[in-house]
Amino acid sequence: MSTKILAIVLSISSIILSCTPSKSTQKTVQKAPNVVLIVVDDLGYADLSITKTASDVQTPSMDALAKSGMRFTNAYATASICNPSRAGLITGNYQHRWGTFWYGGKGMHNPAYKTIAELLKAEDYATGYVGKVHYGTNDHDTSNRSFPLNHGFDYFYGHTSPRKHYLNHTAQIENDFLASKKQHKRRGQSLRQGPLWENTKHVDTMAFATELFGAKGREFITKNKDTKFFLQLSFNAVHNFTHQLPKEYLEKNGLKGYRDWDPAKEEYYDWYKEGRKPNNPEGRAQYLGQLHFLDREIGKVTATLKELDLLENTLIILVSDNGGSTPIYANNAPLRGSKYTLYEGGIRVPLIISYPGAYKAGLTSDNLISAMDILPTICNAVGIDAPLKLDGKDVSELLKDNDNTIEHAFLVWDNGAQTAVRQGKWKLRTASLKAKGNSDYEMVEMQYGDYLYDLDSDIGEQVNLAEKFPEKLAELKAIHKAWRADIKVKQ
Repeated sequence: MSTKILAIVLSISSIILSCTPSKSTQKTVQKAPNVVLIVVDDLGYADLSITKTASDVQTPSMDALAKSGMRFTNAYATASICNPSRAGLITGNYQHRWGTFWYGGKGMHNPAYKTIAELLKAEDYATGYVGKVHYGTNDHDTSNRSFPLNHGFDYFYGHTSPRKHYLNHTAQIENDFLASKKQHKRRGQSLRQGPLWENTKHVDTMAFATELFGAKGREFITKNKDTKFFLQLSFNAVHNFTHQLPKEYLEKNGLKGYRDWDPAKEEYYDWYKEGRKPNNPEGRAQYLGQLHFLDREIGKVTATLKELDLLENTLIILVSDNGGSTPIYANNAPLRGSKYTLYEGGIRVPLIISYPGAYKAGLTSDNLISAMDILPTICNAVGIDAPLKLDGKDVSELLKDNDNTIEHAFLVWDNGAQTAVRQGKWKLRTASLKAKGNSDYEMVEMQYGDYLYDLDSDIGEQVNLAEKFPEKLAELKAIHKAWRADIKVKQ
């Protein structure tokens, strides 16, 4: 091992520990801000019209939010799928520290890793969670810490399903569906058409989830307008199954739509493949329909804050839980790859942070940032100490345009079958054949082996420089190895 690599390995732990943020004593506004964290599902990197990348996209509400704050072009989720990435986001730590690498896992079981909601609830914030919950296998258990009311939220309205029907939310529909599936012995996943949660009770309703969650989020804001509040608003959109749009929208836009799975007629995977790229001629139009409603609901949230004279003193964060899913026609240009992969398209995500009362407006940053940075940045904004052990960084001074050097020295990804390390312009990506089953099933591209990219000159990850720069390849692999040792978790 070269002296350079040895020095990097020995310094990894100190670099990781240096992520602990310092508490800012200077307050720009007198009252601690309200916080609205908007988490969207599988949003394509190019699918914000402010990027001027995809000509078929119109997202005026998200564009306006970006113009009121800072848009990050080098922001990353901690995983290329939702349940691990959402756990990393809400705790400010790599979810690997409690053994979550891929789907499943123990969720939020470890109370040593405090959530944003727990930290703010301790400061007398009203805390509400609206929308999709997905951390692991125990999210639906009301006695488990993964259930929102057990990790800091006073109020919960939504579902604990990785995949949920956009329109159907009743026990009768779900029971009939499951009975049909059992009767015909068809293999495949449920569309999860059952009722929603309101706190610990199930609620039957028929409504379009995006509009329903937007309305419930606005209700929470209005109800708590006279106190400090934290709202996590986690939309389904634009996750599968994008064809589940209001009938009026389909008719207005001349769309035939796509059928839901009927176990009496076909195998699940035959139906699943037919609805995915390149087999669905309306796939992009359906995706854009979901994006239209998502953007409109986000606009209604900001409008409500403005009407209540709260916008100036509200910290709003918008982030996607992972990269866009190209099989459902998300556009990740100019990035390569999709959700499920550790190509840039799977892990680099849209991130916008706006706080008119304290942060500069109209800024764009290409600093290396992680969704883990959201927790310590919120702590700084509300004037409390962040937990001592964090992998995230406080980026408040970057948002104020006071210090443009704030960024991560490196970021690491590991899902057991794929790994990646980002350090400056360099990117290591590895994939073993263990990833092939999932990649083939989800219909995403994958090359196997070791790959080294210079993202400054090759953002599309087309040229493998592993043989040309073997020392850099070894250096990034050493970072990954030392990171694995630091997290002290065996998969």
